[in-house]
Amino acid sequence: MKVAGVILAGGRSSRMGGGDKSLMGLGGQTILARVIARLAPQVEVLALNANGDPTRFAKYGLPVVADSISGFAGPLAGVLAGMDWAHEQDAEYIVTAAADTPFFPDHLLVALQMAQLSEGKPLAMAMTPDPVRKFARHPTFGLWPVGLRDDLRRALNEGTRKVVQWTEPHGCSKVVFNFDGGDPFFNVNTPDDIVIAQSMLKEFDA
Repeated sequence: MKVAGVILAGGRSSRMGGGDKSLMGLGGQTILARVIARLAPQVEVLALNANGDPTRFAKYGLPVVADSISGFAGPLAGVLAGMDWAHEQDAEYIVTAAADTPFFPDHLLVALQMAQLSEGKPLAMAMTPDPVRKFARHPTFGLWPVGLRDDLRRALNEGTRKVVQWTEPHGCSKVVFNFDGGDPFFNVNTPDDIVIAQSMLKEFDA
């Protein structure tokens, strides 16, 4: 099956003070460049979901698809934009990754596909162990069938915003990524997070 990759960068970066946090530098590259380098080898085609002027991402050479649902409706709106674009590419699935998470696993897609196929569920989502909640969900890292795009569009138009509110009724495999050391799903939300990410570079760039 053909899988398209979609990098989700449609948020407002409010905790970073606005702007595009994915364009911040990290170890001589932007965070976005690191995300592209991890996701591109896993998929056949790749696009960026972002709102506003798309020319600010021109140097990355990716198609930029904006939300079709107005009002910053959250990550599900980005997923829908990615699904609509992927449909035009004749892709059956999209795999999504957040644009502010530079260290996510380079076997993300394979792990999601294996769980989705073995459990017979249409969707798959990444999780990691969490000492407080047992597991932490990472709903922006998922495998989504393009054939559900009209259902998702309807849900968004009816007011659905939380990812799990839409995924759970359809059936969603939970894929636990265990790790030693730094969290591969660490995401950069604040200026302090950049400092933490800098300290993680040696481990993940090795």
